[in-house]
Amino acid sequence: MQYTKQDLKRQLEEAGLRDTDTLLIHSSMKAIGGVEGGADTVLDAWMEYFGQGLLLLPTHTWAQMGEGHSVYDPAGEESCVGLLTNLFRKRPGVVRSLHPTHSMAAYGRDAAAYVAGEENCNTPCTPGGCYDRLRQAEGKILLVGVGHERNTFIHSVEEVLNVPNRLADQPVLFQVVMPDGSRKPVHMRKHYNPMQPHISEDFVKLEQAFYETGAAKKVKFGDADCILCDAEGVFEVTRLCLAPDPECLVTKAVIPPERWRDFRYESSNL
Repeated sequence: MQYTKQDLKRQLEEAGLRDTDTLLIHSSMKAIGGVEGGADTVLDAWMEYFGQGLLLLPTHTWAQMGEGHSVYDPAGEESCVGLLTNLFRKRPGVVRSLHPTHSMAAYGRDAAAYVAGEENCNTPCTPGGCYDRLRQAEGKILLVGVGHERNTFIHSVEEVLNVPNRLADQPVLFQVVMPDGSRKPVHMRKHYNPMQPHISEDFVKLEQAFYETGAAKKVKFGDADCILCDAEGVFEVTRLCLAPDPECLVTKAVIPPERWRDFRYESSNL
């Protein structure tokens, strides 16, 4: 099937999303399937549908940024997290944050204000930063054809909860190219765990907890199986699951269902 822009917009409505929502999207264009006009039509659908809201896409650069490549120029640095993110960051009206490894691109209501100040962060998902702000914005997260291994918001939950062994001891010195052309030095501690080189791969252990508590639900976009999450709900359920053992996502094979069995996240957001 070849999806049209109207088909895609209809699926967003059927998922319960509103045009005024604040929505962060992690995506796989391949999973969406055939679309008339390809990736540009997908972006058109998102940007038009959320015309009264705030649309956020990650434009991360952690894969290439490091001691050997330490100058982050938001105007030209490629995103390492997919085709749609790279097309989106170049679109008129889109504002990209100044975080050297975990930048975010924003379009819509108060976009510039939402991503402001990220050059002052010293961790990937600093408390009070773009990811953590999703909670205050009553934001949602849509995982399009990907799972919670791509749900960067959970990194921010771990940072707020101060989960041990998530960050490198020594920071990397980056230079962020500012809007006036000057360079701002930023010391950034990157994600690191001695047992698990890819910490986010273990976030999938929370999937059933999110579904059963009402913090997430299954939806469709194109051909993609998707997960729609409430940011505050994901925060509360993750905190509940980690409370007895903060490092359990990495150190334990499964999270005991008893930790969330009696909890229900009541929200009109999904």
